[in-house]
Amino acid sequence: MANGPTRILGLDPGLRRTGWGVISVEGPRLRWMAHGVVVPPDTLPFADRLLGLLQGVGRVCADHGCHEAAVEEVFVNVNPASTLKLGQARGAVILGPALAGLSVAEYAPSLVKKAVVGAGQADKAQVAFMVRRLLPGAGEVSADAADALAVAIAHAHYRTARRAA
Repeated sequence: MANGPTRILGLDPGLRRTGWGVISVEGPRLRWMAHGVVVPPDTLPFADRLLGLLQGVGRVCADHGCHEAAVEEVFVNVNPASTLKLGQARGAVILGPALAGLSVAEYAPSLVKKAVVGAGQADKAQVAFMVRRLLPGAGEVSADAADALAVAIAHAHYRTARRAA
């Protein structure tokens, strides 16, 4: 990778809606680049929805020249079938940047919240508020995209420590 800003793709995986956000990091400075949501049609068979996630995230990597990616880890759901499907969606989402040659880091939701809000038990509204404060150019951000941008911010904070470990 050339010298200069690093573009980080943050991902908040979901089978119905996968949020994504791209930030640029140069030293301690963070800058919003883009955000959105990959939404495969509910009418598609399960395998095709997973393929839609994989391809959608792959397009985001290519369109925004991402250098690194970070994904939020799955929380365990009460419903085992839902947890399994979310895990499969997460696998498809991880493969998008991996196929593009990006390293993919994973972060627990509490660590993401702590990096952005300062408290591991913050709610979605607090995360979205802080994302808008830390990335003023982002404007209005959906909950899914705000969570993805928060993952990218967390990776920007923790990536140096991860490389040293």
